[in-house]
Formats: sequence, C-alpha cells, structure tokens
Amino acid sequence: MALFGRRRKRTLVVGLDGVPHSLITRLAAAGTMPNVARLVDLGSLARMKVTLPEISAVSWPSFMTGTNPGTHGIYGFVDPKPGSYDIRFPNFRDLGAPTIWDKLGEKKKRSVVLNQPSTYPAREIPGVLVSGFVAISLPKAVYPRRALADLEKLDYRIDIDTARAREDHDYLMEDLAATLESRRRAVDHFWANEDWDYFQVVVTGTDRLMHYIWSAIDDPSHAYHDATLDYYRSVDTFIGDLYDRFTRESGRAEPGEGFFMLSDHGFCGIEQEVRVNRWLVENGFLSFETDAPRSIEEIAPNAKAFAVAPARIFLNRRGRFPKGRVDDASARAIMDEVEAGLSELTHEGRPVIEHVFERDEVYSGPRIDGAPDLVPVGHHGFDLKDTVREAEVFGRTNLTGMHTWDDAFFWSRREQAPDLEITKLADIILEEAV
Repeated sequence: MALFGRRRKRTLVVGLDGVPHSLITRLAAAGTMPNVARLVDLGSLARMKVTLPEISAVSWPSFMTGTNPGTHGIYGFVDPKPGSYDIRFPNFRDLGAPTIWDKLGEKKKRSVVLNQPSTYPAREIPGVLVSGFVAISLPKAVYPRRALADLEKLDYRIDIDTARAREDHDYLMEDLAATLESRRRAVDHFWANEDWDYFQVVVTGTDRLMHYIWSAIDDPSHAYHDATLDYYRSVDTFIGDLYDRFTRESGRAEPGEGFFMLSDHGFCGIEQEVRVNRWLVENGFLSFETDAPRSIEEIAPNAKAFAVAPARIFLNRRGRFPKGRVDDASARAIMDEVEAGLSELTHEGRPVIEHVFERDEVYSGPRIDGAPDLVPVGHHGFDLKDTVREAEVFGRTNLTGMHTWDDAFFWSRREQAPDLEITKLADIILEEAV
C-alpha cells in the first residue's frame, strides 16, 4: 500500500505512441488539445529524431535504456536467427542494457510502469511493470504477480483488437475509447495503492488510430473526422488530469518540474508502400530458389542482399548466413551499388528514398554484430516494406498512415537542444528523477 502523507520528489512520464510533433503542435494550437497547449506555454515541446528503423520495437528500448540498438541489441520486431534466414522475435529478456527504472532502483527508488511496449514478458523491476504491445498474455505481462488480480478486476486491456479494428472502424473508435478508459482505471489504482517515485504510462491507441484512418484527421468530410478529433480530446483530458494530479502531489518546487511527455516516432500519410525485396530482385541483388517465394528462407545461393522487416538490408555474407556468397572484398562495392540504386528510385517523378544509412553511421556498441548493413529511410509518404510475395515494387494495402523517424516529440519544462534524439531522454529524465 502507498505510504500516505510521505512527501518526496516524484517523476511522471507520459508516452503517446506514434504522435508526431507536427500534429500535436497543430492540435494544441487549434484548441483540440487545450491541456497540451497549456504545457506548450509552460515548457518546451521539442521535435525529436528516433533510432532506426523507426518502429516501436526499436524506439522504446532506445528510450528506456538511453542507448542505440548496437548496445541494447533490439533491431526490429523480428531479427534473423544467428546463422540462419529464419526469423525470431526478440523480447524483453534480450534487452542488453539497464532501463531507467533499473537505474532508479539502484538509488532505492520505486517505479510504476504501465503499458510500456517492448517489455514482454514482464520481468522483475523495483516496483510494478505492466507490459504493453506486443504482450500476448496478461498473466505474463505483469510483475509482481500480485498485481494481476487487481488488473483483472479492473477489466484491464493491453491493446485494442487490431485485426478487427483495422477492418471495422466503428469498432475501432469504440475499442479505442474503452482501452483508454481501462488505462485510466489502472493509473488511478496504482497511483493510489503503490509507493512510487517514478510513474510512467503509455497510450498506444494513438498509433492504431493513425495507421488505420490517418486521412480522417485533416479531412472534415471524412466519416470519422469528428470521432478522430474526439479521441484526441480524450487523450488530452487524460494528460491534463495526470498533470494536475501530479502537480498537486509531486513535491516539486516549480510547475512542470519532473513531468515529461514523448512519442516514440512520428507519423504521416502513406502515398505508396515500397517493397524493398522486390526492388532488390529487379535490380539483380536478390533471387530465390522458387518462382513464388513465401519467405527469405527460400533465398538462392547467388543472392547478394535481402531485406528484413521493415526494410533493413543485410548482405548475404559468407560466414554469417548459410548460403552466403558475399566476402569482405566485394561487400563495399555491393553496398555502393545498392545505395546508388535506391537513391535514384522514383515514383511518378518523386524521389522515394531520403537516405540510405550504413551500419556504422547509426549503430555503435558491443552488440553491433546483429546490425543490418544498410538502413534505407523513405521520404514521407513512402512506407518501406520487406514482403517477398508481391510482384511489384509499389503498391497499397488498407493502411493509411506510416511511421517517420524525424518528427517525434518530447515535452519537458526545460528547453532542449535542437538536435534532440530519443537516446538522450533517459539521462534528461534521470537528472530530474534522482
């Protein structure tokens, strides 16, 4: 139980999965998010870059450890198994660096962390952890075990039903509201019943909304325009209530001190999905042992390179992969060819690729051997994919929104440097939390 009446310096962090700096500033200015507008006037809402690739599986570990994938070891939702083309799903046990709340525990401080992506299955922390996306089972998403009964009584939801919501947008809006309300119930419970110094909660519904109906945000004629703005109003109320409660109880001297908000990547609308493996096939870098491949495991021995989700490019290196043919002497020339070719790729006259990063440009640390050789980043509107089943480089699915790497946000009371990156946040937060 909480130690009521105990005054201490507390810290609160609110995550909004996928919300871009450009959107949240616009919604605040338009009056849709008045509590965020209040915070903008009080402190600094900074634009931020994230680690690559720009997906939650990589960004959240980079935030929680203050390190890049070369140190924490998580490069994607899936990674090639060592010595294989088969894939595995990295999980929280694979994280190779201490988290913010691990470091706080060393200072005898307790944390409550709710709905944190990339922490499944939950492991011991100094306090309470409830894993978020991609948690499969609530019992395995909770530490300590005693907290499970409380969550079940609260009818807690880890996430919306993404498969159904992607197709049924009436259901999407209902499920978003119900899931946010379950998050609120969990916050209320653990806020009051745990003894904590650091509290963190992440809202993932924002990411789901923008993947499925991004176009509704700006189009007043869209069937879900009003519902979309109403959801953001609900998120804003959630933020405002948390901030006001924190201000009353934080033990901080200045308004906003110890309070932080962030997103793990930005978002924009999709113009085209870009199938990088298909491009590699058409340009002679990739071939398969069958005419209708279903996975990279069917790669042919003469292949030079292949992509793994979302579009990380690996050279088919001798010694690293079973059918590897690329040696160190030829690797440089192949990378140069791939970079040059992708840089020239266009769609209806528009360049597709903003930049192709090489491994050592974006990764460093003791686990860099797991890194891809190249990481292409598309211009806004071009969503890079790894599928091998499509016959065309360009195409569309029913997703309308995509991630961006350069338009995440971070709010803090203090102004931040213009070159802010997500790996810097852990130190910024810890400086105020300890």
